[in-house]
Amino acid sequence: MVHNFPEIEAAITYIKLNLHEEITLHQVANHVAYSPYHFSRIFKDQIGIPPHYYLAALRLQRAKELLIQTNLPIRDIGMEIGQQSLGTFTTRFTQKVGVSPSVFRHSTTDVTQHLQQIQCKNDITLNACNRNTIQAVRGKITSPYPINGIILVGLFSKPIPEGLPLYGTILESEGEFVFKNVKAGTYYLLATTVNMGMNSSEILLTESTLRAKLKQPIIVQPHQESPQLNVTLRPPLIDDPPVLISIAVLMQQYLSSNIEDDNLEEISD
Repeated sequence: MVHNFPEIEAAITYIKLNLHEEITLHQVANHVAYSPYHFSRIFKDQIGIPPHYYLAALRLQRAKELLIQTNLPIRDIGMEIGQQSLGTFTTRFTQKVGVSPSVFRHSTTDVTQHLQQIQCKNDITLNACNRNTIQAVRGKITSPYPINGIILVGLFSKPIPEGLPLYGTILESEGEFVFKNVKAGTYYLLATTVNMGMNSSEILLTESTLRAKLKQPIIVQPHQESPQLNVTLRPPLIDDPPVLISIAVLMQQYLSSNIEDDNLEEISD
């Protein structure tokens, strides 16, 4: 939570209450008695992304809610969040969530089944790239709260869980994880949980689950292992960006990775 800047929390509350309106940076900054420039600088420093980016993420999260909870046509949902063009809305949604609005709406029939199918095995990457490098990112996730489900951990290019993670894994409980062969670069570690008792809407919207993030970016250097990362799961805070990436997509990729690994083991045998 933004303890040093209660104005930022007030601004986020204002944004969330007025998502249906045409909100400008000037309006939000004026609400907390800041100049637009000063507000933007402090907001990005505290939250990690600019206010307009945060606002766009909240609107896409609202679109996810409408897709799951209503029967509104997709075009109307796009207009509800300020996207006049169906094509623009579909493209942007697909980039950030990982699937099209139509696929996301129908994923309610799959996500609970995916959760039941997952027999968690550590060190299965969701989307690893550049396997020729030797860098590794290791860490440990702990939780003061009981976990009856799975933990999804990912390395993202921005401090917001949108689009497919560059590297990711699923854990069945708190403990250690490792991402191998990580390309040199800058990453942000983000994690969330899914409990076995959650219904499909709760899983897909991911609004009340435990989560964790490192505020500082992870710098991966060529031919080096990064320092051990330690993160603790906690309830969501008001300033947390929404989890835009579809949990169903991550589960499906995880299950596909397990099948591929099983096939490789059979070939080896």
